[in-house]
Amino acid sequence: MGLTAESTGLGMMQENENLHGDYRIALAGNPNVGKSTVFNALTGLHQHTGNWAGKTVTNAAGIAEYGGKRYVLVDLPGTYSLRANSAEEEAARDYLCQEQPDAVIVVCDACCLERNLNLVLQVMELSEKVLVCVNLLDEAEKRGISVDFEHLENLLGVPVIGVTARSEEGLDDMLERLQNLLDAEQTPHFQPDYGEQLEPQLRILTDLLQDCTGTIPPRWAALRFLEGEPCVTQLISPEGIPPCFPEHLGEIQRQLKECGMTEQRIQDHLIEQLVHEAEHIAGKSVSRETTEADARDRKLDRILTSRKFGIPLMLLLLALILWLTMAGANYPSALLSEFLFSLGDAASRRLSEWGAPAWVDGLFIQGMYRTLAWVVSVMLPPMAIFFPLFTLLEDAGYLPRAAFNLDHRFRKCGACGKQALTMCMGFGCNAAGVTGCRIIDSPRERLIAILTNSLVPCNGRFPMLISLITMFFVTGIAILDSLLSTLILLLLILCGVGMTFLLSTILSRTLLKGMPSSFTLELPPYRKPQIGRVLVRSVLDRTIFVLGRACIVAAPTGMLIWLLANCNVENQTLLHHLSTFLDPFAQRFGMDGTILLGFLLGFPANEIVIPIIIMTYLSEGSLTEITELSTLHSLFVENGWTLTTAICTMLFSLFHFPCSTTVLTVYKETKSLKWALFSMLLPTAAGLCLCFAVNLIAGIV
Repeated sequence: MGLTAESTGLGMMQENENLHGDYRIALAGNPNVGKSTVFNALTGLHQHTGNWAGKTVTNAAGIAEYGGKRYVLVDLPGTYSLRANSAEEEAARDYLCQEQPDAVIVVCDACCLERNLNLVLQVMELSEKVLVCVNLLDEAEKRGISVDFEHLENLLGVPVIGVTARSEEGLDDMLERLQNLLDAEQTPHFQPDYGEQLEPQLRILTDLLQDCTGTIPPRWAALRFLEGEPCVTQLISPEGIPPCFPEHLGEIQRQLKECGMTEQRIQDHLIEQLVHEAEHIAGKSVSRETTEADARDRKLDRILTSRKFGIPLMLLLLALILWLTMAGANYPSALLSEFLFSLGDAASRRLSEWGAPAWVDGLFIQGMYRTLAWVVSVMLPPMAIFFPLFTLLEDAGYLPRAAFNLDHRFRKCGACGKQALTMCMGFGCNAAGVTGCRIIDSPRERLIAILTNSLVPCNGRFPMLISLITMFFVTGIAILDSLLSTLILLLLILCGVGMTFLLSTILSRTLLKGMPSSFTLELPPYRKPQIGRVLVRSVLDRTIFVLGRACIVAAPTGMLIWLLANCNVENQTLLHHLSTFLDPFAQRFGMDGTILLGFLLGFPANEIVIPIIIMTYLSEGSLTEITELSTLHSLFVENGWTLTTAICTMLFSLFHFPCSTTVLTVYKETKSLKWALFSMLLPTAAGLCLCFAVNLIAGIV
């Protein structure tokens, strides 16, 4: 096998111009199946270059030579499906539709073939020539898993080859099978059966679309029309559609709707059928022998997923992670804050020496820079601790067990059991939890998970909650105070989880009504985490990503806060006037105008809410921090705080509009301003209702 490394330019279309070969081959697969290892082994290319046209998703292409032929390999983004619910899925689907590669290699993980076959079946619906590459055979052998490749090939009707890409075993055979596939005439391969309700209608639409969809298979186009997928009108020229087609489509959709098959239900049904077909095929072609590792895993599962111990152990583990995060973040956060603020002070002195106007220092240093410094110093240390710990649990195989424990409860809410995973991600950062919702296949259930993710407290809200608990719930006995604080914090967390269940149920029965889809929840084997890889992935992919989005909004908001705190009208700052204006409204919910203003101006990051409240009470011109909780408690009491105020503030901290980073992420994931705004309204309405009830009860008592 002759290997050559050549890379693309900056976009999908440039791949055709810069790389030349006899065939263009797309390389598809789920994340973490070794697809990049296969790609690098075939091409010798060890980095991704360029972006897909109009997207931020990276791409790579290279040349593999075999038997005197040159194959242009295009590494598609790792995806679980081609539903185009994320930038990665859209890029992969559009490439297969528009560029029409000569063949598609779908890389699968031999250890979890059932899950991977879902994507294989979707690719087979869209591409005529498909080769299935079953990777990680060495890992499968260790776990007692064997794949009957001949039987799997007969079931799918496409070539199947087993490889171990890390040692390059089987890659020559794969290229040989690929060449045979390219040279052979097209033969029919397996197509999923979507049941007696859809198949007759599907055949009618497919016949109408014959010779009208260009290079796109008419059956695939008919499926997209049936489920109301807008992409089909973008990929197929309207001039090619028969004039009678819209009328037939409307009549078919009307008949299906009378049977309860709305567009949303059709989408869910198609996903369910693909999952069932993948499960059936894998069950007939994959066998497993019990090994010592399997016996160990089952013993652990009997404890970690049991009805008696599963939930309590999950809560205990969550409490431990939160304690490690908060306790471990305090010292580095203080050091980082001191360092960053000292840089700001030095910059202020330098501007003064240069004779810069006072407003320059105020706007850019006291406003923008100090807010950025505050956000970075408070957000970075907890995220740098929480995300690696969370990713270690993911890598060790525990998180799917957590999803298993909560699966039944989420399904009773009309949601997806995988929402348990995305909810757990939200404890670190709601924005990361929203991004993690991509693992949910059903668009309806994914949207429910996105909209309710901010109902659990993220790292940014814990410092405020812990401070208020410590200040207002004290007995004077250290051991009792520590125990009481832990129990109250755990109660607040459970309140967030309970609200997630409640609002998920309401959404699934009203705005997002529909039947919960089925899915196979795979419990992977426990394994020793790859600590180095975990640290790099969690820091770069999650921590820096989330922090960067927070800083984008924090900078202009810092300027706004400074202007409000330093612009006077009638001898009072705009900050004071806004606080006074909001006070009557806030009083109805057990708070005051300053507290509500702190939440509004703390939109960039929850971490700056308390500093804004302190700044307003003290009439300071820039963000201020009081490190002694006793001093802070006195300041709050002097400004009218009571136990009711503290409880309402904690509840509103738990349930209010998510930070700007999360809202921006919701918009990017849903591509809808409506749902981004709704994600702000939903938790805020829940919080105000709870605060109103608490304040009303406190007034009666």
